[in-house]
Order: sequence, then structure tokens, then C-alpha cells
Amino acid sequence: MTENEIAQQIVDAAYKIHTKFGPGLLESAYQAMLAYELRQRGFCVATEQPVPLIYEGVQLDVGYRADLLVQNKVIVELKSVEKVAPVHKKQLLTYLKVADKRLGLLINFGEALIKTGITRVVNHLPD
Repeated sequence: MTENEIAQQIVDAAYKIHTKFGPGLLESAYQAMLAYELRQRGFCVATEQPVPLIYEGVQLDVGYRADLLVQNKVIVELKSVEKVAPVHKKQLLTYLKVADKRLGLLINFGEALIKTGITRVVNHLPD
């Protein structure tokens, strides 16, 4: 499956969860439900996936963790806030660069409409 096909399924699962529960739950609850829903759909999902930082050839354990890593291809960063801050998008882009992944989704379950709470973030990898 391509990153885009995986992302479509992630968005669909997020929509299903948000339709049932709406905004207002803790981020951890949305994370557990989204991981469960994606696993039910046959996806390999890692939660709180460590994102190692390599600096001058040395791996540094600095505690970066992606909320979800789906099929080892798409990083999902979850929020449950009134509004996403620009720093959240930058954080996801940094995770993508450090993990050498191309596509990430920033999903804010705190929005009244889930479609306004989903942002695609693309890391333009060198060829």
C-alpha cells in the first residue's frame, strides 16, 4: 500500500471515531481508539514509537516519540486541543525528517469538524 492509501484509511478511521465521540476526550483515548481501529483494518500500528536522533553518526536518545507509526510508513501525530499551533506542524515535519519518512498526518480531535482538524505534512525526501 502506498502512503496515500494508508493515509486515506487513517482519515476514514479518524472520521469514524470523531463521528461517534466528537471532541472532548483526552488525546490518549483517541490514540488508543485509532490504533485499535487501524489494527482491525489489518494495519501494523506502533504507538509511542521512538524516533531516534542521529547527530554526527551518533544515535542520541532524546525521547522523541511519534504517537502512531502505521505500516512503518506514515507518522500520525494526535492532538485534542481547541486549535493546532504552527509548532505542531513543525514538530511533525521534524519527526518525518529524523525518521526518514515521507508522509505524516496531524490530527486534532478537538475540532468541531474532524475534516478541519486533519493536516497532511510531507517531507520532500531527496531522490
